[in-house]
Amino acid sequence: MKPKTMRGWLIVVLILAVTSAFAAKIVANKEQPQSSESRYEELGLFTSVLNKVQKDYVEQVSTKKLIYGALKGMINSLDPHSGFMTPSEYKDLEVSTQGQFGGVGMTITLKDGILTVIAPIEDTPAAKAGIEHGDKIIMIDGKPTRDLTLEQDLKMIRGPSGTKVKITVFREGMKQPKTFVLTREIIKIKSVKYDVIDGHYGYIRIIQFQETTNSELMKALDEIHKKTGNNVEGIILDLRNNPGGLLNQAVDVASRFIKSGLIVYTKGRLPDQQLKFMASGKNVEPDYPIVALINGGTASASEIVAGALQDHHRAIIVGTPSFGKGSVQTIIPLEDGSALRLTTALYYTPNGKSIQAEGIQPNITMHEEKVVEEESQNIFGVKEKDLEGHFPAQNKLPHEQLKETKTTEDLLNDSEIKRALDILKGIHLFTALQGGNTVTN
Repeated sequence: MKPKTMRGWLIVVLILAVTSAFAAKIVANKEQPQSSESRYEELGLFTSVLNKVQKDYVEQVSTKKLIYGALKGMINSLDPHSGFMTPSEYKDLEVSTQGQFGGVGMTITLKDGILTVIAPIEDTPAAKAGIEHGDKIIMIDGKPTRDLTLEQDLKMIRGPSGTKVKITVFREGMKQPKTFVLTREIIKIKSVKYDVIDGHYGYIRIIQFQETTNSELMKALDEIHKKTGNNVEGIILDLRNNPGGLLNQAVDVASRFIKSGLIVYTKGRLPDQQLKFMASGKNVEPDYPIVALINGGTASASEIVAGALQDHHRAIIVGTPSFGKGSVQTIIPLEDGSALRLTTALYYTPNGKSIQAEGIQPNITMHEEKVVEEESQNIFGVKEKDLEGHFPAQNKLPHEQLKETKTTEDLLNDSEIKRALDILKGIHLFTALQGGNTVTN
């Protein structure tokens, strides 16, 4: 048998270091730990394949490319939200969380292996063009997305402001994919919008949970109180197409309407992943009625808020079931500048309901309309030349897209907002009649 090369030893040391780090994190695992002998055998198989590829593959491939590819495959096999990020991909992620970036304005995920839109972000190129939650992105600039990682898809969608990207989507109910040509912009997200309807009813739209969401919400509530003469008779909290964001902001927002108790908790395999988040008890709003609007684009942090309001009987939830993104991802930076995005726990509502894959079920369901388009086409009928890395020649249509809300008239043209307002007026009328008061509307 030939002795191992220095490169081979370095690879084994690298893999053992990574494996040891993960093994140290899984102390609380109730399952029988894998034996060292078995682990070394499997690592030996990995090393053998790596050496074979480097020796026999038709082209020379760098060790780093193979190691990164192996790590991507390993982490991507776990679930749609876990992933390995190269140093450049990790830097892109950091840029995107700082509040502005060059893109088209939509949150995406891998669902059943298909790139899927969770929600377009309001007032961005994607939303204005008509991209909708549930759209399956099958091509980006003519390139199939089926075998790409989430990071690779994001890299293709993002780019300098003013440049164009071509997005081809398939929608349930369609017979033919539809292509959108979008012009990238610097995406600056305003978190909260608000208005007053019919004199005494507040409308609050939370677009995404970011660092300023709670402070923006408090300013919006202050303005609504002023405009209603401190006589708020109800609030419509619009969480439709809200893809989520920061957990602490979701807890703070829920705490504005819930006086005390549990907002959300997490459960994972390790003791430090069992966390409870409680209402702060500070700056709590009066006990007026609330209707919260949700749909299939309501995900993650927005589902936490809707679930807490529902379980505490603080709001009536109206719309369609939410997305069901109830898992917690932890970003783990690595020594060479790369990073892991690893699912480490699941979210549960105060009553113990798992959000993951179930979503929040509305108290009152508003049925979705369906549209069928003509002509048929095989949406995954791709050829060798379309595949990533080839050798050169040698989810029912969701609710109608939420439009930018500019005036009270625009708000009342939205059937779900009008339904929510009717519910609030009904509660107000019933409460007044219970007290023997006369009510004029």
